[in-house]
Amino acid sequence: MAYLGDPIDLQLSAAAGNDPELFAELRAAFLESARRQLDLMQRSRCDGNWSMAGMRLEGLAASFHAQGLMALVEAALAGAPGDPAVLRKISTWLNEFATGLPPA
Repeated sequence: MAYLGDPIDLQLSAAAGNDPELFAELRAAFLESARRQLDLMQRSRCDGNWSMAGMRLEGLAASFHAQGLMALVEAALAGAPGDPAVLRKISTWLNEFATGLPPA
């Protein structure tokens, strides 16, 4: 089983019960959705697109209690659209989560 210290993994584990395949599938679906929204943020060319993708990513993170990701997205939405530093931090969080490491 993957690292279970983050609240998101606890939520996924509660949803999957004792089914490790379902847990992996839910985790993969979360990552795919989150990466899609991050990609939209990276490619956004206007404030509206940035905000919409950011709010979707924040909602996804909130749905699974991914508090670290929520904080990063909140910082992104409070800052300048397209800020590469915050986009890198979000990407790093997702990559660490994908590998099973505790996200920073």
